Amino acid sequence: MARLFGTDGVRGVANEELTPLLAMQLGQAGAYVLTKETNHKPTIMVGCDTRISGDMLANALMAGVCSVGANAVYVGVVPTPAVAYLTRKYKVDAGVVISASHNPVEFNGIKFFDGNGYKLPDAMEDEIEALINSDMDGVQFPTGSGVGKIKYRTDACEEYINHSIRSVNVDLSGMKIVVDCAEGASYYTSVEALKELGANVVAIHNMPDGTNINANCGSTHMQELCARVVYEKANLGIAFDGDADRMLAVDENGKLVDGDQIMSIIGNFMKQQGTLKKDMIVVTVMSNLGMTLMAQREGITLEQTKVGDRYVLERMQEVGANLGGEQSGHIIMLDRNTTGDGLLSALLLLEVLVKTGKPLSELASVMEVLPQALVNAKVPNHKKERYMEYPEIAAAIEELNAKFAGEGRVLIRPSGTEPKVRVMIEGKDQAMIEAEAKKLASLIQNTML
Repeated sequence: MARLFGTDGVRGVANEELTPLLAMQLGQAGAYVLTKETNHKPTIMVGCDTRISGDMLANALMAGVCSVGANAVYVGVVPTPAVAYLTRKYKVDAGVVISASHNPVEFNGIKFFDGNGYKLPDAMEDEIEALINSDMDGVQFPTGSGVGKIKYRTDACEEYINHSIRSVNVDLSGMKIVVDCAEGASYYTSVEALKELGANVVAIHNMPDGTNINANCGSTHMQELCARVVYEKANLGIAFDGDADRMLAVDENGKLVDGDQIMSIIGNFMKQQGTLKKDMIVVTVMSNLGMTLMAQREGITLEQTKVGDRYVLERMQEVGANLGGEQSGHIIMLDRNTTGDGLLSALLLLEVLVKTGKPLSELASVMEVLPQALVNAKVPNHKKERYMEYPEIAAAIEELNAKFAGEGRVLIRPSGTEPKVRVMIEGKDQAMIEAEAKKLASLIQNTML
């Protein structure tokens, strides 16, 4: 049986793979495992993104929470980093976000934070999963006054906006910013925060209806934002994903600025200010080779880990770093929050723009993005970890590794959240690496179907 938890919680098609029954079981097991050491009636905060299935799953999960004697606080639609922050602020025992991040509307997910606002380690997720598989063996279900209750809060968005604004020291007056909210959880918080700091905000995709989240918009579909920034003659554009824990940018010329470049800009600024701990940035194996060259030139140490912002966070804690993230725009600034935070990343990037007086295109030139091709092979979810068991796939990968040795690299990995194997090739010739990546992805897809 495949592991229930992926790299970012439990994901699946809502009401098919991720059912209300499973959500209730996750509420029961999660509440029990996360709060069993407490000597008080525990409380778990629950928030969600704008998906139509969010209410269904949140209520099922909270029923499970209450059934094991814990209380739930429902804060409704808020960004993922808001739940992480408010879990700490209100000193509740754990937080849960109902979201499938950048995935299409039919998907949803459930991810947990501990009482300190950190995503759970694998061992704790395994404990929750084992409890579900054992049908909650050994758990006592209370009756009468021992059953938990649900409290509803409507102030979470304002609390998060205020926290985000306090985290930076910047006046955005005179700055025009186009913001793509992905029809997701940032539709209110990001726009209001930027306005309160004085920016002239042009908001797009900020009218969520429950079914349009991430639909040809947000950080996974940047074309419209790139064009709109040029049309509006804006200083820059900012795009969030569905749950607003990641952010990508667009410079004043309509050119994409990815997570590696954003970390390079913020990291170099922090180094100059003396606030980049150990002069180190923690990144994943997916980070562009151009970032490695930038770090060598600027005297920054890059610490690499496997893909997934939770693994970036774990390594940051191990080595004592305060900046890390992914090319996709998950950026963690541990001095200010415990998880990827799209709004905070945007505000820190804007702070660099204002304090240096430089346009984003000039700041982004600190790192040259080397040609990179990423192609997804759709495969059955239960097979995606086993691609190297197929001799023809293993032979093709070995041949590519030899071909690009010394002049690039080949990285193959199963997606942690989707039924896909991702093929990434870096090299000098964009056309050649794209052709090779498509060829290998096609082989993987056709062989593993």
